[in-house]
Amino acid sequence: MQFADRLDNVETSAIRELFKLLGKPGIISFAGGFPDSALFDVDGIREATLAALAQEPGAALQYGATEGYNPLREQLAAFMAAKGTQDLTPEQLIVTTGSQQALDLLGKTMISPGDKVIVEGPTFLATIQCFRLYGAELISAPIDANGVDTDALAALMAEHKPKLVYLIPTFGNPSGATLSLERRKKVLELAVQHQTLVVEDDPYGDLYFSEAPPPSLLALSASVPGSREWLAHCGSLSKVLSPGLRVGWMIAPPELLAKATMCKQFSDAHTSTFAQATAAQYLKAGRMPATLAHVRKVYASRAKTMGDALRTELGDAISFVQPQGGLFVWAKLTGAGGAVADGGVLAKRAIEQNVAFVPGAPFFASNPDHATLRLSFATVGEDKILEGVGRLAKAVRN
Repeated sequence: MQFADRLDNVETSAIRELFKLLGKPGIISFAGGFPDSALFDVDGIREATLAALAQEPGAALQYGATEGYNPLREQLAAFMAAKGTQDLTPEQLIVTTGSQQALDLLGKTMISPGDKVIVEGPTFLATIQCFRLYGAELISAPIDANGVDTDALAALMAEHKPKLVYLIPTFGNPSGATLSLERRKKVLELAVQHQTLVVEDDPYGDLYFSEAPPPSLLALSASVPGSREWLAHCGSLSKVLSPGLRVGWMIAPPELLAKATMCKQFSDAHTSTFAQATAAQYLKAGRMPATLAHVRKVYASRAKTMGDALRTELGDAISFVQPQGGLFVWAKLTGAGGAVADGGVLAKRAIEQNVAFVPGAPFFASNPDHATLRLSFATVGEDKILEGVGRLAKAVRN
């Protein structure tokens, strides 16, 4: 068969390929980027489902508007307002089938072959694949523990004049980094200065462990005149409620929302109205704060356990910043004492020790750092985290 030329620009996900190796019994996996299904509020979702069927069964089971089920849009606007985004109306957002569809819609509406797009190095692997599918030339901006280096970003924007800039400012995947307040304001100023769209992907911002992170770029945009016109915000209920609902949303300037809605009509007509009605009832019932408090506590404990174990078991063979939220530890192998210093090599040795993680190199759009790796603590109990890190230590030194 003669497939579309655009497929030449992408490869199968390295993470999905890794999962094929995880079928052997007894393996402990730090590889996934999933929330823990044991933490899902099943009772609350059941009640929301029954309420959706009892109150508006026709609407919940029928075709719906491409922009989204209006009761859910109202609840999402209120959800965002509670996090500091003022003056947001339901009409300023569309519901998407997970936030990943929002990224795909941005690719369809904004990217032409050869367009330059700046992403963080490292960044979400699916974004790299998605934007490349539409022909983007991806340029990596360096990051540190405080998020993207805004001085470097400013220089890259001036040099390359990108079509858009894509960032995960809060508890990034895979980096776990959180953009500082000062840098957030600078990003918004750069968007206005260069008249360039900034995409804020925020699936993890509610998963903080102690202090809340700085306000989102969207919430801060009110303090930087003109920045809201150059900002798209992607949100999701996948990491905080349930991935299976496939409910996300995009907030963007009206012209971009209109184009995205048109493209969504071509792909899935609308996100499942049944899922949307369920999510709307869940948010309306007011259960989300208690759910978030519970998952934050569990993930915070697991993150601490993993961090402590890595320091104890691997010592100076690994370096990382202790995560303050999200689902991941982003680490770098140092090679100290002759230990392995390549994440890809270590991944194969780790499988032999019945523990799995994701090497860091695929998360870079360019100039990959092969010493890096991503470890997820979200779906593994603390006893298994200790055991898995012990196995990892053996793989590092063998």
